[in-house]
Amino acid sequence: MERIAIAGGIGAGKSEATAYLAGLGYGVIDADEVARRVVEPGQPAWRALRDAFGDAVLHTDATIDREFLARVVFSDPTALRRLNGITHAHIGEEIIRQLGAVTSPAVFIALPLFRPEHRRAFGLDEVWSVQAAPDVAIARLVQYRGMSESDARARLASQMSNEDRAGIVDYVICNDGTLEELHEQLKEHLRRSGLVNE
Repeated sequence: MERIAIAGGIGAGKSEATAYLAGLGYGVIDADEVARRVVEPGQPAWRALRDAFGDAVLHTDATIDREFLARVVFSDPTALRRLNGITHAHIGEEIIRQLGAVTSPAVFIALPLFRPEHRRAFGLDEVWSVQAAPDVAIARLVQYRGMSESDARARLASQMSNEDRAGIVDYVICNDGTLEELHEQLKEHLRRSGLVNE
């Protein structure tokens, strides 16, 4: 079974890419979904976040207030490092557990914060990066996620640049255009990888 990571910054189109791949029948593991699961009330990461950021990080039903936490960490690099230090190990363990359950010919792992050490940790065969120009990503965040432009810029600035990310992945998929163009590029990479013969 091929294990391929889909990297890319916020607003690049990773979700569109993995939705398309899932529609073709491939296994998909989304690190963002895993991240939401590991901070559910009572989970070890939930307790650690409450201890680190206080009760202000909780909704009245004890779930993590993700919007509040995002505002804190994307304006404070120290807080972002603290958040990542708490959650990354739990996310990695859950991804490894899910990998063991996949039976399709290939599994794609959406990894927004891809780092070179993920290759060994998850036994990756390839890493593809879906990338969009910063202005395109910002426009998408404003239009589709309802962010303010300043919030979108702050989140993008807190992440690795497209240039730096391109230097640590195997293939870059440019997603500045239409969904059809994105899908065609994905099909080309599936053919190149021997996953489809059409």
